[in-house]
Amino acid sequence: MSKQHVNGKVYLVGAGPGDPSLLTLRAAQLLAVADAVVYDRLIHPAVLKHARARARLLFVGKEGGGESVPQEEINSLLISQARLGRSVVRLKGGDPFVFGRGAEEALALEAAGISYEVVPGVSSGLAAPAAAAIPVTHRGVSGSVTFATGHRAGKAPDWAHLAGAETLVLFMAGSRLEEATLALIAAGRAPNTPAAIVEAGTWEHQRVIEAPLAAIASRAREASVGSPALLVVGEVVSLRSQLRSLVESRSVVSERERFLKAEAGHE
Repeated sequence: MSKQHVNGKVYLVGAGPGDPSLLTLRAAQLLAVADAVVYDRLIHPAVLKHARARARLLFVGKEGGGESVPQEEINSLLISQARLGRSVVRLKGGDPFVFGRGAEEALALEAAGISYEVVPGVSSGLAAPAAAAIPVTHRGVSGSVTFATGHRAGKAPDWAHLAGAETLVLFMAGSRLEEATLALIAAGRAPNTPAAIVEAGTWEHQRVIEAPLAAIASRAREASVGSPALLVVGEVVSLRSQLRSLVESRSVVSERERFLKAEAGHE
């Protein structure tokens, strides 16, 4: 009598914003027992050390503004690995359901009849500004925050809506920063609104560049800001100058950290 085939399970796991110490306990537990780990470019090498010794590490290289492996192929890979009876961790930067295309993968798994679970992670939309000493809300300054992406398939962002946000956190802003800032100003946002670019938020080589909205793109270009980068727009950015201890706690980028940056693919 032949044994009935049993599919494995896929865990859509948020790896957090970069700093490996911000990985959740649940994520670490799943990595420790997974048969296969399918991971993106923006995963700190130390996070992968939580995987068991004989786990299959499958790199799919997704990054903001593009992807080295088409999403459909990633979906198929998750399904095929699960159909081999394996426990699969799909490791995604930040939170899988916040501009991480996690819902697309969940829908594909649902349609294929594969068991899956979503494990939330710390989103870079919250963590990167916090690590940069920028509170996204503050009593009397900003009572709301809007998260948006600078890249939308098939249609432009609603700049009129985004221009009215008390605090705006724009994901994947780097390559289209000038376009985004000009659009926000054209839609009514004051050119002198405080703004900041947070490059590689929470990583060892994190950088923060501040300037008025009208000048932030040129400042970022002069500094050769790379990916990943978040744009924060709003009066909350001006609070950074008052949080000097937090700002000064971030050390100057060392040569070793520059090496880590290159190794992680941020240059």
